[in-house]
Amino acid sequence: MSKTIKIENFNDHIFDGMSIMVGGFMGVGTPEFLIDEIVKLGTKDITIICNDAGLVNRGVGKLILNGQVKKLIASHIGLNPEAGRLMSEGKMECELVPQGTLAEQIRAGGAGLGGVLTPTGIGTMVENDKKIISLEGKKYIVEPAMKADLALIYGSLVDKYGNTQYSKTTRNFNPVMATATKHVIVLARKLVEEMNPDQVLTPHIFIDNIIEEAQNG
Repeated sequence: MSKTIKIENFNDHIFDGMSIMVGGFMGVGTPEFLIDEIVKLGTKDITIICNDAGLVNRGVGKLILNGQVKKLIASHIGLNPEAGRLMSEGKMECELVPQGTLAEQIRAGGAGLGGVLTPTGIGTMVENDKKIISLEGKKYIVEPAMKADLALIYGSLVDKYGNTQYSKTTRNFNPVMATATKHVIVLARKLVEEMNPDQVLTPHIFIDNIIEEAQNG
């Protein structure tokens, strides 16, 4: 059975109040076409989990600007002043997580682990209200595994089965997010019949649906 779907079927997987992991780094490696579709749908109260807040008119920044994001979980928001404004005004909940910790929490979610131990944040406000344990004389914060309803990832090369390859920095966060959600949709920059197994970075077993970027005209 083909995993490829048309963009008009995308809204079957989008609903108010859902949590979405979005791959990429400052828009690079982010499936912009799919973000644009969510903007058109007007889906509300979304929790977005991603590396950053994008730019005002790029990446998840489009959703933030449109008032569709209830909560943002990210590593930094500095390049999107709209995200900072909404956070300061209490109009968008924002949870800032150290980048390495965020990646590990997502990885743990995909691996079926309960969480991770990290020394990052010890001795700072990051450790407030969190469980701290000591191992071999060193303190660690216990950070829970992170999962979501949906992952939207971007593949430079995708075959009809869903095997996915990334180009250079577009790889950021995409592979790990593909393992940690209930449903995964990959936007394919180029769709091919099959791929050399040695090129595969995200195996097809993690991919539920494929949408061709070419549908954007």
